Amino acid sequence: MNQLIQERLRSRDPLLLIPDAVLLPEGVMELYAVVVSAGSFAAVGPTEEVERAYPHLQALRLPGHLLMPGFVDSHHHLTQSFGAALAFGEPSEIFRRVWVPLEGALDEESAYVAAKLAALESLRGGFTTVTDAGTRADVDTDVVACAARDAGIRCVLGMICDDAGEDKDSAAILERAEKHLAAYSDDPLIHPSLAISIPEAATNATLHATGRLATEARAVVQMHVNEHLAAIERSLLRHGLRPLEHLDSVDALGPHLLAAHTTLLAPREVSLLADTGTAISYNPVASAWKGNAVAPATVLAERGVRFGIGTDGTRGDGFRLADAAEFAQRLAYGLTTGDSSCGAGWTWLEHATAGGADAVGLGGRTGTIAVGMAADFLLVDVSTPELALSWDLPWELVRRGNRDQISAVFVAGRLRLWHGQPTDWDGPALVRRATALARTAVARAPITRAHPTSTAARRTATRSESSTPWSPPVNGLPAQGSSAQGSSARGLPAQGSRAQGSPAPSSTTPQNHPTARNRSAAQ
Repeated sequence: MNQLIQERLRSRDPLLLIPDAVLLPEGVMELYAVVVSAGSFAAVGPTEEVERAYPHLQALRLPGHLLMPGFVDSHHHLTQSFGAALAFGEPSEIFRRVWVPLEGALDEESAYVAAKLAALESLRGGFTTVTDAGTRADVDTDVVACAARDAGIRCVLGMICDDAGEDKDSAAILERAEKHLAAYSDDPLIHPSLAISIPEAATNATLHATGRLATEARAVVQMHVNEHLAAIERSLLRHGLRPLEHLDSVDALGPHLLAAHTTLLAPREVSLLADTGTAISYNPVASAWKGNAVAPATVLAERGVRFGIGTDGTRGDGFRLADAAEFAQRLAYGLTTGDSSCGAGWTWLEHATAGGADAVGLGGRTGTIAVGMAADFLLVDVSTPELALSWDLPWELVRRGNRDQISAVFVAGRLRLWHGQPTDWDGPALVRRATALARTAVARAPITRAHPTSTAARRTATRSESSTPWSPPVNGLPAQGSSAQGSSARGLPAQGSRAQGSPAPSSTTPQNHPTARNRSAAQ
């Protein structure tokens, strides 16, 4: 698509779009058109009917393109983007050794930049909605909201309500939770939610109370549940129940709960999910990267359990996530049972879009191309070698799609991304600033990794014949004196160097955050 089409797409006036095909709940529909107006779909139907109904609009034809819903990431940690590469191949409960220390090293600027960087990657991968499970950085949650809003992505924003342990004021935490739910009630892009890290991080009273508050606000409570064997064993020792069973015992399950991962489910727990209407986030890439088990998503689909598909901050490519969702089921369950379909292509597209929107509490707002729904959609180039010869486009999108085929990303009816770059702010400048800030944050965070970098591991293997001892990494980085030492071995600029250029203020500063405004005024 050329520059003229881009300018037309950037128009704030109603748009009558005629792509080659539109992906609807009933399938891929050719000779269909949509009208986008005031951030929503005003019309969806056969081209001739839509053109007759809107004779005053000049149709914009989009040859070689599919118009489809944007992906919904049902589980993310936006302020962890500086350390995404630190999660490769690490054993379970990595949050204790990597994420808590890393987020604890972030200040307001680095938290904002990390969150906006994650939002940019998500947009580039076709996600129009991300679900943030709450930051552990010592900053106001609104910093993350500003980053998402400035990037132009829809965000279900969690506020962590952990209250177990000493010196935790449960009443004050619940009061802040109520204020958080009310603060974004009218925001077009930010949708508040509550979050509890893991069931054992909150008292039984708070597990129940957060569910009540979320239900009243028509929001969700996000929680990591049944993710690691160690957590299940601790719950059995403490309560005599597995974590999901314990949540049921304190009346904390229900449609308000979005349980992340659930990689370790007993048969009874699958029934609990189905019977209570609890939603989960199936995170297949996280299972592969962190060595977890794989949630039985095909079984959940068969039982009618509500679920979306989440990245857990691993990589922001919606097509590759859908592929991983199917592929993980095939390897973990399909091969042993002779299931050659494993849900088929439409299952994973549906749960990556409409199913994900339902799971995160936005089922009536986004995830589907339909009249009245938010105009959160993608224009996908289906004339590429990977997709042009398709006989089954849903399968091809899952198996052969990738973010390079996304020409445009729309959120709330506005063109946010054009061929991988933001349309109204400086993406490359943000990346440069993030590179500099990440180096500082990772260096000062007390991160502990079980494995060295791949470069250090290779050098260690090469030296093994000479019995040269290997020193364990410090903060997850090569030890002093190792041949893999230095920033260049980590893929970062060497110490003393600086990223080229200076970032545009609009891309790295939360312009609509009160603290930022006050700082600007003081300067």
